[in-house]
Amino acid sequence: MKNYIHEIHNCKEKAIIRKDYDVLVIGGGMSGLCAAIASARQGAGTAIVQDRSVFGGNASSEMKMHISGASCHWGKKDAAETGILMELQLENKYLNDSYNYSIWDGVLWSAAMDCENLDVYMNTTMDMVDSDGSCIHCVQCYQMTTENRYEFGAKVFVDATGNGTLGYFAGAEYKIGREAAAEYGEQDAPEQADGETMGNTIYFVAEDVGHPVKFVKPGWAYTFTEEDFVHRYHGDIVVYHNADDVVVLKPGEDYRDHEDELVEKYDVKSGYWWIELGGDWDDIIKQSEDIRYELYRTVYGVWDHIKNGGDHGAENYELTWVGNLGGMRESRRLMGDYVLTEQDILSNRVFEDAVAYGGWPMDEHVAAGFRAKGQIPSRVRSFKGLYSIPYGCFCSRTVKNLMMAGRNISASKLAMGSTRVMGTCAVGGEAVGVAAAGAALSGLTPSEYGRLHRKELQQKLLKNDLYVPGCKNEDEDDKARLAKLSATSQQSGYEVENLISGVTRREGDQSNLWMSKGIREGGEAVVLELKEPSSISQVRLVFDPDLSEERCISVSRAFMEKEPRGVAKTLVKDYRVEALFGGKTVACRDVRDNHQRLNVVEFDEAVMVDAVRITFWSTNGCENVQMYEVRIY
Repeated sequence: MKNYIHEIHNCKEKAIIRKDYDVLVIGGGMSGLCAAIASARQGAGTAIVQDRSVFGGNASSEMKMHISGASCHWGKKDAAETGILMELQLENKYLNDSYNYSIWDGVLWSAAMDCENLDVYMNTTMDMVDSDGSCIHCVQCYQMTTENRYEFGAKVFVDATGNGTLGYFAGAEYKIGREAAAEYGEQDAPEQADGETMGNTIYFVAEDVGHPVKFVKPGWAYTFTEEDFVHRYHGDIVVYHNADDVVVLKPGEDYRDHEDELVEKYDVKSGYWWIELGGDWDDIIKQSEDIRYELYRTVYGVWDHIKNGGDHGAENYELTWVGNLGGMRESRRLMGDYVLTEQDILSNRVFEDAVAYGGWPMDEHVAAGFRAKGQIPSRVRSFKGLYSIPYGCFCSRTVKNLMMAGRNISASKLAMGSTRVMGTCAVGGEAVGVAAAGAALSGLTPSEYGRLHRKELQQKLLKNDLYVPGCKNEDEDDKARLAKLSATSQQSGYEVENLISGVTRREGDQSNLWMSKGIREGGEAVVLELKEPSSISQVRLVFDPDLSEERCISVSRAFMEKEPRGVAKTLVKDYRVEALFGGKTVACRDVRDNHQRLNVVEFDEAVMVDAVRITFWSTNGCENVQMYEVRIY
């Protein structure tokens, strides 16, 4: 043993591997993954550092949380997030219609690995940051599986760690806990500031095995009685949250009828979000391992109560999975050029520099979580409509080359209760990735890029199928905007001219959608006659997957029962794009078995055209062809 120790002590120190990028993303949850892919697609040399073996964060197989967003799970119409997030979700619906989280992990992993200009470092932890407090120079990371130590330099760094760890190590300004009401004039903030946050949750999964199964409580697990579960429903029951309480729905009452309310179905199969701890501990980050141990003891105690503490309909249920990592809702928030507030959300504010949006209620979980015996576990502040998130929320106000993506963006505690959900984080992350690439490639700081190229950035986001409230397509390079349109058929309110309305979802009474009258033999067709002959190489099409439907993977029976199976029926399946000149076809592309909303059809080389014809042969089950936009480049 002495010789072995001596040998180790005298080993030559392994060299640090230096890598430099335009954009470096730390964190591989949904926001970080979307940011990295978006940056790479803009042509920036990008790397993503993820300390886990899977992507997705709370949405991965490690924690199995479904992705919530502005739609509030069927509560708000036409509100689903698009862009890279929808691309990933639609790919998953095509490959994985039985909610297998391992396949979902693979969808996320392959999206990163197959992305040009993106280097992937998994099982890699950032543990050192070289910063002078106003600029990050580089970071050091250790890859557990290879024993490699890396030093990464970048022009722009993106903190998608959730905890704001990169910003914290770099000396960026941050906040944690509740602000006093006077700080931002928020009516629902407390009179005095404190360190209370929302807590962490560990999910479980149980299965009905068709025969009675016993459960013996481990000696280290807690014991609970029914008194511990007041306001914490733990049977097969549907509830919705109003502003002050939870309300149980009557038998047969459809929870889709409760618009703008947070609706949940409690069942003994998919765990409970209210198994939550840590929000009132001294330091939710430094004590996260202790919180995790307490959550284990609590989860198994809850399951013991369900199995052995009375009739909960769980006699045939067996516990098949318990998460190994606590899902964290809240910790540090990095302060940016703008701080989103409660007033911004409740007023549905549309910012001039908007780059993302949200619609989830401002829910504020009681800090003590499950230990808040007899208290309502969450106060939900619902509101109608959507709000925008300005660019300034994603740029650090103190570290000039740092951007934020995810739940750590610049928002008050109350506003973060809405912006923290993964759907909102993902579209914000994609916007950050596009902006970070633009800043890095133009030699500007993120704040400078936002000031000088705001409209250009917003147009890039729209082109990549993100929704930006208050913005529409004004891309001067898009030849379709000035084209004359015709269609073989159209329905009232869904005219073909909607294809160049500039908006790719319903807004109020405006559908912004073209819809055919059925599909005739030989197919339905749209023709765009260009204002003048032009050289083109690309046609971009945005189809309709039904933005009022859910498509997220989940262990919740509520989602499994309500989500449509398979590829969205409203999506076009088979079609042809023809480039025309003088009535003759000069280039042609056929697309078969489409299952995506955004389709980018490329020709082998640029061709001179005076018109484009698109012929639609079939959908994935809908009797009409439905499409939001055509762009021609």
